[in-house]
Amino acid sequence: VQLVASGGGVVQAGGPLRLSCAASGRILSISVMGWFRQAPGKERELVAITTRGGTTTYGDSVKDRFTISRDNAKNTVYLQMNSLKPEDTGVYYCYESATKSWGQGTQVNVSS
Repeated sequence: VQLVASGGGVVQAGGPLRLSCAASGRILSISVMGWFRQAPGKERELVAITTRGGTTTYGDSVKDRFTISRDNAKNTVYLQMNSLKPEDTGVYYCYESATKSWGQGTQVNVSS
């Protein structure tokens, strides 16, 4: 399975950004898809994940600001990020659980 993420960039604090991640390849059944992020000098952490049925889990630091959604027909997951903060800066990685695959990462920079 290949995961291709897009949508990263530079945004001012308080602004929005939307990430997309499309899965392709030999997809039999994708259960959990989602996003993790890694800031410089820090460990990779959970941002948000969603099951095929739509159950979601968010990291504490992004609750009420980020929304994860999923299009099962397109094997695509989205992350709508609102009210961005400088501490949201990092590389955002897409993940899917069936093959434990990671995307290439997309950089998000939030300026103060």
